[in-house]
Amino acid sequence: MTQEIRAIFDRIAPVYDQLNNWLSLGQHRIWKEMAVKWSAAEPGDTCLDLCCGSGDLALRLARRAGAKGQVYGVDFSPNLLATAQERSQSQYPQPAISWIEADVLNLPFDDNQFDAATMGYGLRNVTDIPSSLQELHRVLKPRAKAAILDFHRPGNPQVRAFQQWYLDNIVVPIAEQMGVKEEYAYISPSLDRFPTGQEQVEISRQVGFVSATHYPIANGMMGVLVVSKV
Repeated sequence: MTQEIRAIFDRIAPVYDQLNNWLSLGQHRIWKEMAVKWSAAEPGDTCLDLCCGSGDLALRLARRAGAKGQVYGVDFSPNLLATAQERSQSQYPQPAISWIEADVLNLPFDDNQFDAATMGYGLRNVTDIPSSLQELHRVLKPRAKAAILDFHRPGNPQVRAFQQWYLDNIVVPIAEQMGVKEEYAYISPSLDRFPTGQEQVEISRQVGFVSATHYPIANGMMGVLVVSKV
């Protein structure tokens, strides 16, 4: 399953940012800034961005960490990492970001290494959510926070119906025009499988986070899980 998901993200790499705009109704930049703020990253911090994709969230995290900070962007798609590296190289001054190909279920970092972490649109796609959160817990320093942003199925039936209509009639047809229809058709079933915000809170506490809060955004179509380690 991991290999299949990696192959999907390798194929969508060239159009990843364009389709994120459509998926989020153009709001993803605002939500990413919220996630960075909730991570409580500060100047000089060593930060982690999991499932970094094309690097947008990692770049925002790097601006927060500043010139004396360090950010590690992790993804298992080499094509997306190449896009992220190209984006960071076009920045001036150069952000202090290291791009690393790795699986969130087996992170190549020491225990208690990071001051803050983010993850954007990644938790829904991992094959073992509790294990990925456990790995995140392991690499965070005591009292560190992480903010995890992702799409969700809203509880309101009318909003849920709108979300499904939008996916079926806007997102997937646009993806088809870009040659990645099959790759984006997976979104709907992935939303159906994704734990609710409250379920994510419970899983987070089970793996060791001392506090976990889920903040619904966009009428429940989006959410940010904020976790904190003792």
